[in-house]
Amino acid sequence: METQPLYDLAPIARIMFLGVVIALGPLAWVWVRNRHAAPAQRLRMLTLVTLFLTFDLVLFGAFTRLTDSGLGCPDWPGCYGSASPVGASSAIAAAQEAMPTGPVTFSKAWIEMIHRYLATAVGVLIIVLASVSWIERRRISVSFVWPLVTLVWVCLQGAFGALTVTMKLFPAIVTLHLLGGMALLALLRAQATGYALASPGAAAPVSLPPNTRLALGLVYGLLWIQIALGGWVSTNYAVLACSDFPTCQGSWWPDMDFQHGFTLWRELGQNRAGEAIAFAALTAIHYVHRLSAYVVFAALFWLVWRLWSVAGMRNTALWLVALALWQFFTGLTNVVLDWPLLAAVSHTGGAAALVVVMTSAIFSTRTAHQPSGASALATSRPI
Repeated sequence: METQPLYDLAPIARIMFLGVVIALGPLAWVWVRNRHAAPAQRLRMLTLVTLFLTFDLVLFGAFTRLTDSGLGCPDWPGCYGSASPVGASSAIAAAQEAMPTGPVTFSKAWIEMIHRYLATAVGVLIIVLASVSWIERRRISVSFVWPLVTLVWVCLQGAFGALTVTMKLFPAIVTLHLLGGMALLALLRAQATGYALASPGAAAPVSLPPNTRLALGLVYGLLWIQIALGGWVSTNYAVLACSDFPTCQGSWWPDMDFQHGFTLWRELGQNRAGEAIAFAALTAIHYVHRLSAYVVFAALFWLVWRLWSVAGMRNTALWLVALALWQFFTGLTNVVLDWPLLAAVSHTGGAAALVVVMTSAIFSTRTAHQPSGASALATSRPI
C-alpha cells in the first residue's frame, strides 16, 4: 500500500483560492460600511474584523484538537493531495474502514480542512491589512512595523500548523501553535487600539500610576505562563489526571512525576525513551496548571482592585472579573464532568478573551508621568 507523503503541495493554489473567496466577504463588508471614513478608521475596522475571525479560528482550532481531528488529513496543506475531502473520499473511506475510530474519518477530515480554509482566509486578511497599512502609512502617520510583524507571525503560524500535522501532534509543537494563535490575537488587538487612538477626535490614553502600570504588565506576563501551562495540559490530554476538586485523586499533593511530565521534546503519550508516559507525569502536568491558576486568579483580582480607582478603567476591571470567573467555572467543569467538549472549547475562548482585554488595557494606557498627545502616541505606540 502506497504511503501518502506528509507534504503534498499539489492543491495549494486551490486552497489559497478558497481562502481568498472566504476573505472577500469580510473585506466587502468593511469597504461598504467604511468607504467614507478616515483612513485610520477604515484600518481599525479591518483590523477588528480580522481580530474577530482570528478569535473564531482559535476556538475552531481548539475544537479541532479536542475532537481528535488534528490528523483528519494526514498530509499538508490538502487532504490526500486534494483540496477537500470530496476529492480524497476513496482514501478516507479506506482509512476509516481499516480503523473506524482512528484519526482519519470523513467528519474529522472535514473539521481539519475547514480549519485550514479559515486559517488561509485569516492569512489573506492580514496580507490585505499589511498592504493597506503600507499604502496609508504617510496619511495617518503610523508605523508600518507592527502590521509587518503580524504578517511575518501569521506565516510562522502556518508553518507550525504544517508541523502539527507532519510531526503527528507533537506536544511541544501543538502548544507553540496555540501560543502563536494567542500572540496573533494580541498583535491584532494592539493594532486596532493604536488605530483608534490615531483617529480624528480620539480620546487620550488613560494615565495609570506607575505601580498600577507595572502590575498590569506583571499580570499580563503571568497570564501567558498560565496559557502555556494550559496548552501543555490539553496537548498531553492530562485534563482527566485529576477528576476531583480542590484535591486531586483525593490528595492535596498526589503522586507526581515532574521530570517526565515537563520533558518538552518528546512524542505524544511517550517519554523520551519512547515508553508510555506514566500517569504520575500527567498528574504533574495537570496539578501544576491548577496551582498556577490559583496564583493568576489572585493576581487578576489584585489588578482589578488597583484598576477600579482609575477613571476610565472600570469597564476593563469588570471584564477581567467576568472572564476570571468564566475561566474558573469552565475549568472546574472540565475536571468534574470529565472534560465536556463545550466546556473545553469555552475555556480556550476565555483565555483568548483575557489576552484581548489585557492587550487592549496595555496599549490604551500610559504611565502617568509620560507625555501625552496624539502625535506622540501615533509615532511611539505600537499599532
